[in-house]
Amino acid sequence: QVQLVESGGGLVQPGGSLTLSCLASGFLFSTWPMAWYRQAPGKERERVARITPSGRDTSYGDSVKGRFTISRDNAKRTVYLQMSSLKPEDTAVYYCYCAYGGGSWGQGTQVAVSS
Repeated sequence: QVQLVESGGGLVQPGGSLTLSCLASGFLFSTWPMAWYRQAPGKERERVARITPSGRDTSYGDSVKGRFTISRDNAKRTVYLQMSSLKPEDTAVYYCYCAYGGGSWGQGTQVAVSS
């Protein structure tokens, strides 16, 4: 079955950087677009970034443009989210998502930005 396993979350100071990883299995990773979403307490889940199967095209939410970079390594079945210039409002649980099988989510990884 589809499995998406996120890692790399943690506590970071404002202005700091963090890289999240999502290891995928159970489907042909290289043929599916992938995305990162986040959900802060009391807020709706929002899409942060998306990447096409080849990795050639990416898109970002307005709140993270210029600060976050999504990338993928199809040989490793892994999608990454490099986050820099982090702000307290980036605090959230970050989820990996793939539309395969009607939509599949990872378990999430917590990112906390605080001094």
